[in-house]
Order: sequence, then structure tokens, then C-alpha cells
Amino acid sequence: MRTKQKSNKINLVTLGCSKNTVDSEKLSGQLKANNLEVIYDADARSARTVVINTCGFIADAKEESINTILEYVEAKQQGLIDRVYVMGCLSERYKKELPSEIPEVDAMFGVNNLKDIVEILGGNYKKELLGERILSTPSHYAYLKISEGCDRNCSFCAIPLIRGKHKSVLKEALVDEAKSLVSQGVKELILIAQDLTYYGIDIYKKQALADLLKELSDIDGLKWIRLHYAYPSAFPKDVLQVMRERENICNYLDIPFQHVSDNVLKNMRRGVNSSQTYELIRQFRSEIPELILRTTLLVGHPGETEQDFEQLKEFVREVKFDRLGVFTYSEEEDTWAAEKFRDDIPQEVKEQRAAEIMEIQEEISLKKNEAKIGKVYTVIIDRQEGDYWVARTEGDSPEVDNEVLISTGKKLDTGKFYKVKVIAADIFDIYACVHLSCQQLHEDAF
Repeated sequence: MRTKQKSNKINLVTLGCSKNTVDSEKLSGQLKANNLEVIYDADARSARTVVINTCGFIADAKEESINTILEYVEAKQQGLIDRVYVMGCLSERYKKELPSEIPEVDAMFGVNNLKDIVEILGGNYKKELLGERILSTPSHYAYLKISEGCDRNCSFCAIPLIRGKHKSVLKEALVDEAKSLVSQGVKELILIAQDLTYYGIDIYKKQALADLLKELSDIDGLKWIRLHYAYPSAFPKDVLQVMRERENICNYLDIPFQHVSDNVLKNMRRGVNSSQTYELIRQFRSEIPELILRTTLLVGHPGETEQDFEQLKEFVREVKFDRLGVFTYSEEEDTWAAEKFRDDIPQEVKEQRAAEIMEIQEEISLKKNEAKIGKVYTVIIDRQEGDYWVARTEGDSPEVDNEVLISTGKKLDTGKFYKVKVIAADIFDIYACVHLSCQQLHEDAF
């Protein structure tokens, strides 16, 4: 029988995506309400209790999660810490196997066991704190998770097996959470979900992302709203109109297309074909010419031929995405692809294809960045790093996109907006003017 454990300080280690980040922040809010101190991602000597929020999405993420668990188990065996708890996607997916494989872990929890985690750490779960969080990000930006789970049937994805069916959060709750975050100093909200475009169908019987954006954009003090993880099938076109009308909604869209070959898209069960993909991108750029498009591609899916891959390379060359990431196919047990196909493409071929895509994208990215030289942009300051102040434009999401490096003897304030002039560029970063002759560096009043 499990017993409650008291500890004044808890080290919370978060792995995986931004959705996990939000889950950890909500756990921290509960723990703080119980007078328990949380520190994020500290070393093994910083707290006697550690909670590891794991990722179980693909092979590399699972390996990282396992290695992190073993690292803290070893610290426990050395007497550096007393207790190790595991939560999140990995322990949800392998709830039967992990306890016997790593018995040194004191307890394991899935993705829907927040109350149990709070209680085993010595606290009392407080329902009234729904949405309350302790940010692990810099105080000027935060992620807002608008739904959980996914109803899509992508062949390669295990998320529905881990997180369950799509479940939207009520607009009223999201607006309240956003207002609370803004009151704490947040100026940029990054909307996240497994599928943003499905938002509202379960509770409002329609796609309601545009309606939610209108309400969020009305919040005083919220300067930037950014959209992550849209889905190309049945994309709600009214979202584009709202983006045009509302100045604080960034002209930025993260929409993972995954592939463009009809053969591969069919095998992936993506619900779109090549012509629909091109038409959607054409519409994006027609309605919002300045839109920054970020996408993710997947190479090496079973059945991907050399011809399919050549189509994908041509797609990248033609569309010229502003931001692009690429993954290699990882066979995940119990997914449709694992049951229907043989993983017939060697890993070295997958990695070579990924490298070829990134080589094309790096050339595109460099040209786009060089085209910015001499232009003035509004940026938000994230941090100071060495000789530079590190900032982002409206077209850059934290941690995954380009950065603006500003070298200046002047002190800049993190979380504030400035106008800067670009003087140099490389593949993924741009450099801002700091010379007196530039006369463009000043805090933006908006």
C-alpha cells in the first residue's frame, strides 16, 4: 500500500513537448498551494524528491525518458535523493511493464492522475485551482493547452493510445486562465493542442478556434498570440480572417504536413492529398501574404519510395517554408502502421533522407534570413546569453525557431519589445544593429 510522503522541496523534471510543460506547471500550482516548493530540472542534489514527467511519443523520446529515470534511480541508490516518481506519457503507455522493469521507482502515474500525484507527495488536491500554474518558462510567455487527446487516425501516431480521444477545454476556462497568466506578466500566449483545428467540435458541435481567438485577443495586455499544431485536413478558414483582423494574433502558423506524396499520405491516413495540400498553402499565402509557415515532415514511412521522396524534396523547394523540422519514421507498437506495414526502409536510408531535406531547408532559411538584412523588426527579449541579448520576432516561436542576436552595451529588459534593424544573417539566426548610426534600437511602445 502506498503511503504519503512529506517533502518541502520537489525537483520536477519535464521531458517531451510543450503539452507536458503545461501539465508540469499545473502540478506545480497544486504543490505550491500545499506549501510544497517546486524546482524545475535541477541536479540530483537539489531536492530529496524527484518527479519525472516523461514522453513516450517516438523511440528517441522514450529512450531519453528511460535514461533520465535510470539517472535518478542511480542517484537514489547513492543516497543523494530519497524518492523517485514517474508520470506522463511513457508511464501511461507502459503502465504494466515499467513497474517490474524499473522497480526502484517509488510510484508511477499516467497522464490523468494529477490528484494521485499531489496526494502521494503529501498534499491535498484542490479542485478550485483548475488552470492555476507555476510557470517554468520565462515569465513573459506561456503555453495555453486548449484541448487534450486526438480523434485523428494517423497511421504512425501513438498519441490517441496515450492521451485518449479529443477533449476541448471550455472557452470560459481558457479565457480565465489566459487572463490569470497576463496578470502575472505574460505577454505572449502560445496555443497548443494535439490538433488545434479540431477545437470545439466535441462541446460546441463546430470548429470553434476562430471564436476562441477573438475572445483571447480581446484580453488587455496580451501582445502576441501564436498558433501551434494545426492540422491540414478541414482547416477552419475563418481562422485566417481573425488572424488578419486582430493585430495581436501573430502571422505565424505551425501546421505539420508530414508529406506530400499521395501514396504516402494515403498510407499515413492523413485525410488530405497532394493537390489539397498545395491549395491550402496557396490560400494561406493569398489571404495572409506575410504569414510565417512552420511545418514538420516525416520521412521513411513504410512504403515511401524514392519517387515519393523526390516529390517531398520538390515540395520543400517549391513551397519554401519559413521553418521546417523533419523526423524519421519510428515504428510504434499498436499503431495502425505497425500492424499493417513492415518497417521496410533501413534506418540509414531514413536518416539520409532527413539530412537531404534539411540541406534543402537550410539553403532556403539562409536566403530568407539574408533578405531581412536592412529591415526593421519588432522583437521580444528572451534572455541575455554571453555577449548577446537573445530575442525573437513575430515569426519565431521559443525554443524551436530562429533567434535574433543583439550585441549592445545598453541594458535591455527581458520580456519587453524593441525595434531592431538586421545587419547580418546566418542559416538559423539573424543579428541586429547596435551601432549609433543605425538609430533604430528603441523600446517599442505598443
